[in-house]
Amino acid sequence: METKNVKENEQPDRPEANAGQAGWKRWLNYQSVVKQVPFFLFLALLAVVYIYNGHNADNTIRRINRTAKEVKELKYEYIDLKSEVMFLSKPGEVIKAVVPLGLNELSQPPVILKDSIAAVATTN
Repeated sequence: METKNVKENEQPDRPEANAGQAGWKRWLNYQSVVKQVPFFLFLALLAVVYIYNGHNADNTIRRINRTAKEVKELKYEYIDLKSEVMFLSKPGEVIKAVVPLGLNELSQPPVILKDSIAAVATTN
């Protein structure tokens, strides 16, 4: 009795085991696979759309980051130019800039000219 076959508990003719195998065979025969081809094509199309969407999102993020970097650089350039213009528009800096052109700061107040035609028109 000790020399009994270990495979005694395994019975290949059990109906439960055959039902599971028959179920898989039923799904893997030619006719059922042909019926499932449109579904597999649909799944493949969904996979392609999913991959395209991922690449498109990555490219969009790259463009957004590149544009944000350009905007940041332009903002810094604007601030730099604005501070330079404010510095150069101070009266002392303007005087220094126009001296080479031969212009000098007035030492006396400006003379007001009266229009002789306007004076005649107001008297009439």
